[in-house]
Amino acid sequence: MTPKDNELLFVSLGGSGEIGMNVNLYGTAGKWLMVDLGLTFADTDYPGVDLILPDLEFIEQQRGQLIGIVLTHGHEDHIGAIPYLAAELKVPLYATPFTAGLIAGKLEEEGLTGQVKLHVIERGGAIDLDPFKVTFVALAHSIPEGNGVLIETAAGKIFHTGDWKVDETPVLGQPSTPEQLTAIGDRGITALVCDSTNVFDPEASGSEASVHDGLRAAVEAARGRVLVTTFASNAARLQTIGRVAQETGRRVVVAGRSLDRILRVARATGYLKDFPEPLAFDEAMLLPKSEVLIIATGGQGEPRAALARIAAGQHELKLTEGDSVLFSSKIIPGNEIAIGHIMNALSDLGVVIVTSRQFPIHVSGHPGRPELERMYRWIRPEIIVPVHGEARHLREQARLALATGVPSAVVQNNGDVIRLAPDGPKKLTEVRTGRLVLDGDVILAADGATIGQRRRIGFGGLVAVTLAVAGDGALAGDPLVRPFGIPVEADLDDFLTDASDAARKAYGDGGREPERQLEPVRLAVRRCATLWTGKKPLVDVSIVRVD
Repeated sequence: MTPKDNELLFVSLGGSGEIGMNVNLYGTAGKWLMVDLGLTFADTDYPGVDLILPDLEFIEQQRGQLIGIVLTHGHEDHIGAIPYLAAELKVPLYATPFTAGLIAGKLEEEGLTGQVKLHVIERGGAIDLDPFKVTFVALAHSIPEGNGVLIETAAGKIFHTGDWKVDETPVLGQPSTPEQLTAIGDRGITALVCDSTNVFDPEASGSEASVHDGLRAAVEAARGRVLVTTFASNAARLQTIGRVAQETGRRVVVAGRSLDRILRVARATGYLKDFPEPLAFDEAMLLPKSEVLIIATGGQGEPRAALARIAAGQHELKLTEGDSVLFSSKIIPGNEIAIGHIMNALSDLGVVIVTSRQFPIHVSGHPGRPELERMYRWIRPEIIVPVHGEARHLREQARLALATGVPSAVVQNNGDVIRLAPDGPKKLTEVRTGRLVLDGDVILAADGATIGQRRRIGFGGLVAVTLAVAGDGALAGDPLVRPFGIPVEADLDDFLTDASDAARKAYGDGGREPERQLEPVRLAVRRCATLWTGKKPLVDVSIVRVD
């Protein structure tokens, strides 16, 4: 699919109909431009898997038409897939300094330094990627250097917000003013491609600066050690926590690799210069409890993060009766159970748990309805294209924009090819999209045989059957049956006898082609297991030749 000279196309390969894994394509004059290349995190539908990656088959087949990847900011759902997929695309990356620092670290960890070209663009800078002119537009978000991008082409102009909010008293950086955004709207914007995450929130997200007083009050109310958990990427929150620690006479301890990385990159790019120097773990444990403030990863219930290990007593840092844990973050949908497990473990230690219900210790990095309405008035697009949301978020933002005066809206899904200009919006066709999984060090199809088998094993267990076959094709002994995860513990011996008999009867005399009996044996053993347990396990049958 080659975009025509006079048309402007939009295709989402991730992030539409879901929150996370953002990948967006713009096409015109025979070329494509990618904005963001993110991932999402696996849930229980993907046993043994941590990371989900977008399937880029559509653009990989046209990589000669792809001219570059522009990154709006440094969150994992916008840059996380770069070390796994960018090298195959063989195009340069463009990012502002802080985001570029995070990307450079990822490329170094994967041994890709020098193999993927990474261009650092100053905040507010512009790049000419013919036929696209791209200008980075500073916007507030919960990470340094959040950017929208103004994409100008001969066929039309796009303002792609990335993740954003309105923050009139930012802690780090300076977002664009209403006057600057209005000037962008004055250029005549064909389409506003906009974050939908908080479209159902009736109130504005609030300023990051407002968190300070709530955090200070919560820390002052605490009597023992205090642990604050927040999103590691929220450098402005780290700045606030560090300031609160100094104001309340506490020394800071940092626990978590991602926090160490954010602090390192932030300082290297000019942020967090006055953040207090963290203590080592052993030093912190020797101080009086009232003089310690721990900043730790794991507020979303991640089982291997610092907070989970502290709660389980498996970390050098310890919490005991009367200590406090402040959850300075919101619960991401889907993480409720995991976070509940961590909170229960902390409660068993006698720890006091504090959330934003007790003190105002968190604000969102995404726009509520009042902020969305302000953006519509500043940019005045012809078309609204909601992204970064599930179906209900996308449709609600389309309704809100139309009600606010935006002339047209398009609710699209991953893979929909939308012509924005001329005469847009119009869906032209659909292209293949999907998910890949990072399973260990291997990238696989999320709906492929490996993950499908793993789900079946997790649900029904596994039965391995080994047939010893003589030279004439007859069985040389009883079939060996080995069950794994089959609920027959109390009756194991009887089940093994029954299953072995079923396998022997199904095999018969074998004949000259014993391999042809593998499927009858598999079905017979599975029927036997189902009769015993009500489950339908995965059954694997193999032959061992005996001379």
